[in-house]
Amino acid sequence: MKTLKKRRRIQIIVVAVVALVLSTALIGYAMRDGINFFRSPSQVVAEPPPATETFRIGGLVEEGSIQRGDGATVRFVVTDGGASVPVEFTGVLPDLFSEGQGMVGTGKLVNGVFIAAEILAKHDETYMPKEVMDALKEQGVYKDGSN
Repeated sequence: MKTLKKRRRIQIIVVAVVALVLSTALIGYAMRDGINFFRSPSQVVAEPPPATETFRIGGLVEEGSIQRGDGATVRFVVTDGGASVPVEFTGVLPDLFSEGQGMVGTGKLVNGVFIAAEILAKHDETYMPKEVMDALKEQGVYKDGSN
């Protein structure tokens, strides 16, 4: 009688573990397109991601780099002080987007140019995304707004 109860418990535990592994795999599979990793320009230059990977890049818009193209296409360069990556964006830029300001873009790297699907700019004088701030501090170019 004891062996039957013991066997039933083991079967329930095995089924629970299999269900847990299966549900974790399904959640990971469902979220694979919604996860965008952040990279600084230095990381992108050091190890360029494949052209199929969507990721976020952030840093400062380089002074004198904004060029308006045909229609709503804008080209500029984003830097973290250690490396620079050219960016191309077609669409309406945020009102606070300007040279020397922090930005985060979501898109893909194609032939060395970051093709952005979305551009975010900092929303006031003090805010900067944590990832961008950390990357700039790492390069030694972060300017604290309290100075």
